[in-house]
Order: sequence, then structure tokens, then C-alpha cells
Amino acid sequence: MYFPLTVKDFLDRAEQVYPQRIGVMDEPDQPAPSLGELSYARVAELARAQAAKLDQLGVPAGGRVAVISHNSARLLGSFFGVSAWGRILVPINFRLSKDEIDYIVEHSGADVVYVDPLLEHLLDGLPATHRFVLGDDDNLYAPDADPRPWADPDESATATINYTSGTTARPKGVQLTHRSLWLNAVVFGAHLQVSDDDTLIHTLPMFHVNGWGMPFTMAGFGGTQVVLRQVDGPEILRRVERHGVTLACGAPAVMNTVIAAARQWHGPIPGSGRTRVVVAGAAPPTATIEQVESVLGWQFNQLYGLTETSPLLTINRPRREHADLPPTERARKLGRQGAPALGVRLAVADDSEVLARSNHNLEGYWNQPDATAEAQRDNWFHTGDRGQLDDEGYLVISDRKKDVIITGGENVSSIQVEDALLSHPQIAEAAVIGTPDERWGELVTALVVLADPPSGTEPDDTEPDDAGLDEAAVIAHCRGLLAGYQCPKRVVFVDELPRTATGKLQKFKLRQQF
Repeated sequence: MYFPLTVKDFLDRAEQVYPQRIGVMDEPDQPAPSLGELSYARVAELARAQAAKLDQLGVPAGGRVAVISHNSARLLGSFFGVSAWGRILVPINFRLSKDEIDYIVEHSGADVVYVDPLLEHLLDGLPATHRFVLGDDDNLYAPDADPRPWADPDESATATINYTSGTTARPKGVQLTHRSLWLNAVVFGAHLQVSDDDTLIHTLPMFHVNGWGMPFTMAGFGGTQVVLRQVDGPEILRRVERHGVTLACGAPAVMNTVIAAARQWHGPIPGSGRTRVVVAGAAPPTATIEQVESVLGWQFNQLYGLTETSPLLTINRPRREHADLPPTERARKLGRQGAPALGVRLAVADDSEVLARSNHNLEGYWNQPDATAEAQRDNWFHTGDRGQLDDEGYLVISDRKKDVIITGGENVSSIQVEDALLSHPQIAEAAVIGTPDERWGELVTALVVLADPPSGTEPDDTEPDDAGLDEAAVIAHCRGLLAGYQCPKRVVFVDELPRTATGKLQKFKLRQQF
């Protein structure tokens, strides 16, 4: 017997097995009226009403529906209300410029666009037939109508088009199928041991690779989902305490925000000994991993993947073999990107590029066959990252191919230098890039954000700050941890570093000033 895998499976099971369980707790503080606490029966009812509304608008199976929104129950419900009835959801990063959003809507061919109330201005001139504001629920739901069934469910059909972050060029539309999303959600849930006792807080933007698939995983396993509109360290701790949160996903920057809040928290840290976190999106510094365990008392896990891989490729969880290691050594073990997830095959090319095969990989780039062929040549997905598989079979990423610095003929991993910088207690953030140099080809250049940066610091200021941390002191700190050629030759103190919505450093913006 063959039965197609579709994202509707997760909703159907949630409604059948956990109809009265609170499935989604909407963000209470938002411009649209909050949907409050939703049982899974109510989540399913709203999904059917959304599908019925799209029927009325004449959107066929395969039609694209874009949502530009902060985290909200309406966005979460759209993963089912749109895709479970055969249409294609296009979740768009709400932080993009209007030009970029216009490009994505036009490129995807979305007929319907929904926007957060605070983003209503984006609707002006948007190339879409139907344009609505989330919260005007008459335009989102048709409550008294039954949706037309998806006539021919196909697990190979595109379920979502997720546009890459565009850190170097125009974003590409990544086609993820029902099959890839289904397997990503189930395999991720299995590795994290998700159960119906879990409560997840959505600290990760849902538009980013569909919240890594957690809306599907949590629904299918019967867990509760707490919607967080905006990352805020103290508020995350309050909700962990209030709702008994056991699981969260996010970038290292999110964890650093929570750690900083925990240092000011009065009383026991919420979730200590109970909550586990999954970090990805950037290489986590060893110091951050240590502090997740020592300051928060939360279990640290790491995921490696890309939008093109749904995203799960590897997972790194604490192992009993490492339980007795000193904290720093255990953190280094957890700092590896991880072992291949079930069903994933990894290889390393001659130039150290990481290659992947799995059922989670993209179907292709929307309307870009040449880019698809290039990314999937030789039946491997080419990640663009450099790395190696260590003697335990764990993947260790050394750098993005474009971020490797070649200085004096030697390759320098910017990630390794950043980790050394971030071990200094006065450095809050760091980015390392190669800048043009006549003698060395590229100069290892560190851009540093101090834990308490002085006001008025200019990007090219290398003078000592009030605490005495100057360029020489930063370089001396690195000399104790790195080979001489790896150490920064120039240190620039800045107030902030440009990042994407998911915490990735936008190094191309840093390079522009040099």
C-alpha cells in the first residue's frame, strides 16, 4: 500500500488524538487581536476555514499564498490552512526591504498576500491579486464553508517556497516538498525525543525554514506551542516559567540574550534541569555553550542545516560518553555541528566543501533551473560550507567557502578566530573577515562589539576603551589561543554587527567598508 506523506498528517493526528489539548498559545501582545489559547480541535477548524476562504478566492492547488508576519498563531495556522490543501505557502521575512518583498512576491507568483498589521504599508503596489491584513479575519477565514479536498495529494508536490536570506545576492526560492517537510519534522522529533509532554516556545522566526519544521513536529506529537512575537531575554524566561516550556530553538544570539537576562533574574532560573535548546544559524562560541549549561541549567543541542535541507542535516546532543568531561571540553564536543541525522549522508569534497544527500533536500530553486543544477550536481547538494568529519563521525564546519581568509598563502577559519575572540569576557560579539592587503593578500581583521561599548565609537576607532581593552590587548589574547598567522592583525571596535533575522552575520556588509 502506498499512502502519500503530506503536512496534513500532523494536523489530522493532533485533532484526532489531542482535540481538547491547548495546542497553540497566541502572542498576547500584538497589533492583531490575539487568538488566545487554541485547542488542536480549534487549530484544525481554523485551518479548514482558511482553506475554504482560499477556495472562494479561486486559488487552485499549487497556487502560492504569501504571508509576511512576525510570529503569530495566524502564521502558524497557515502552514496547515494553505499547504495541507495542496497550495504553496510562501513565508516571507518581514524584516526585508519593500523592494525585496516585492521581488519575492512577484518571483513566487503569489496570488494572495497577508501582512502583519504593522506592515500594512507593504501592500501598496504589491504585485498580487488579493492583499489582506492579518487580523481582518473575514479575509482569512470562511467559517461556515467546508474546503474542497485536495483532489490528488502528492508527497512530491511543493508545500512551501522559502526564500534564502539573501546575504550575498537576490534571494532564491527554495522549493520544499511535502515529503521533505514530513521527514524533516519526524526525524527532528525523534532525535530530540519530542513527546506530548513537551511545550515549545517559538523563539525562532516561523518564516525561517518554517520554524525548522517545529510547527509540524509539535502538532504531530501533541505538544503545546507558545508563540513569541519578539525575542526578549527576560520575557522568554517569564514564559518558560509560566508555561513550563521544555523546548526552544534559535540562534546563538538568542541564547546570549537569555543568558544576560538570567544573570539579572531573582530566584531559581526557569527551566533549569528541564528545558532543552537547539541552536543553529551560526557557529556557537564555546563560551555560549558553557553558559547555557552553567548559567541557565538548560540542555544544549546543536543542529546544522540550510534552508535547502528543510533544514536538518546533523544533530549534536549531549552523550553519556562525554558526561564526565570538564565543562569546557564538553562544550567543545557540543560545539561540533553534529553527526548525520537518520537518513542523511554527508561527504567532504576535495576542496573541503560539505556535500549532503537526504530526503530533506530541496526539490529545486523556484524558476531557476541553472541554479538548481549547479547546487545539486553529481546528485549531491553542495552546501557552500567547508568542513571535515572527525574521528567520531561528527561534522565540524570550518567556514563558509566565501568566508575562508587566505593570508600569506595560509587558510584561516574565521569561525575559529571568532571563537577565540569570544572567550574574552569583555567581548560580546565578534566577526572576522579578510580585508585587502598588498603584502599578505588578505589581512585577518576582527570587528568587535564590547560587552559595554563606549558611546560614540566610530567603526574605524582602534583606541583603548575606558576598561583598557584595546587592539593590542585583543590581539595578545588571541595569541594565547591561536597560531600566529591566525591572529587578527587589525581590530575594529563597533557598536553592532549586521545580522539577518535568524542571527547570521552579514559579512558582505562588513566587507563593503573595506
